[in-house]
Amino acid sequence: MAEEALGRTPLYEEHEKAGARLVPFAGWEMPVQYEGVKAEHEAVRNHAGLFDVSHMGEVVFRGPDAEKAVQRLVTRDVGRLETGQAGYAAVCYESGGTVDDVLVYKNPDDFLVVVNAANREKDVAHFQEHTDGLDVEIADESDDWALLALQGPKAEGILQGFTGTDLSGLKYYRYVVGEVDGLYAVISRTGYTGEDGFELYVRPDGAAPLWRLLVEAGAAPVGLGARDTLRLEAGMCLYGNELDPETTPLEAGIAFAVHLDKEERFLGQEALRREREEGLRKKLVGFKVEGRGIARHEHPVAVDGETVGTVTSGTQSPTLGEAIGLALVLPEVEDSFDVVIRDRPAKARTAQLPFYKRQKK
Repeated sequence: MAEEALGRTPLYEEHEKAGARLVPFAGWEMPVQYEGVKAEHEAVRNHAGLFDVSHMGEVVFRGPDAEKAVQRLVTRDVGRLETGQAGYAAVCYESGGTVDDVLVYKNPDDFLVVVNAANREKDVAHFQEHTDGLDVEIADESDDWALLALQGPKAEGILQGFTGTDLSGLKYYRYVVGEVDGLYAVISRTGYTGEDGFELYVRPDGAAPLWRLLVEAGAAPVGLGARDTLRLEAGMCLYGNELDPETTPLEAGIAFAVHLDKEERFLGQEALRREREEGLRKKLVGFKVEGRGIARHEHPVAVDGETVGTVTSGTQSPTLGEAIGLALVLPEVEDSFDVVIRDRPAKARTAQLPFYKRQKK
């Protein structure tokens, strides 16, 4: 049986022309790097970087019961969101395990739920399965959008030159509908890097002109490699690493996105309430490797030779110059342990998250 062809975003030709190294990712052919991971990482931390994240999924909930449907599906109380505000949330199974982590946008007449690329079909099926009896239309509109992320301390200055929207007045996790260089755009002050920045939702035919415009204005193209090192320094979860069907959002350290007190019951709410009362089975910790080596996904974590958990993400931090990582470990694990790297234990010590926090203006 032939393998299914990889998807290509509207920016594929831009990546090719820029000499990107393209790799399969979540069913898409995506750029992992251009100039190099370290240089791209530093461009975002010190100036501005531009990411193609058009592989992400956009699912719209419309109709009289749109809010009720979203409330049933996500852990955040979306009734607290104002129009023009976004909120980070988890989607859970009844067991409390995680289906996905998502962004929910409150529009005047509907809700936009942005899902991870690898989970798009699974998520839509889950949404439809669990909204029986509600008057709601759930539309997968992912193919109608391209998504660019402009991130870094210079992002506002670069973008402001091409839009009449006053970006200085746009708060974190707020968004507006406007134009960028005459192109219709949803301008969202969100991101996945730990830096200030924007995510720009545009129509597919506007993606390439906007990409070229922002690159010419000084934004460095950035691939998935640096996207991962940036989000790890910022202590942000990646679905499939820190979050999965066997891990709850409480175990993954995103309790801030779980509103157990909301009146509209959500899937997994009772399981998560029990977990909070009875205690976690495992917990997410940040750590720094004190010995030699770099921790990687699925490396065992051990105390006195006994396995007590697993590394979920690990890298050499370009900003800190240290080997850092995240691990899911037993609740009783304290401040030090070994990470088993190629059958050799390396000393590691827990570190407060995030590893990197930007200096705010």
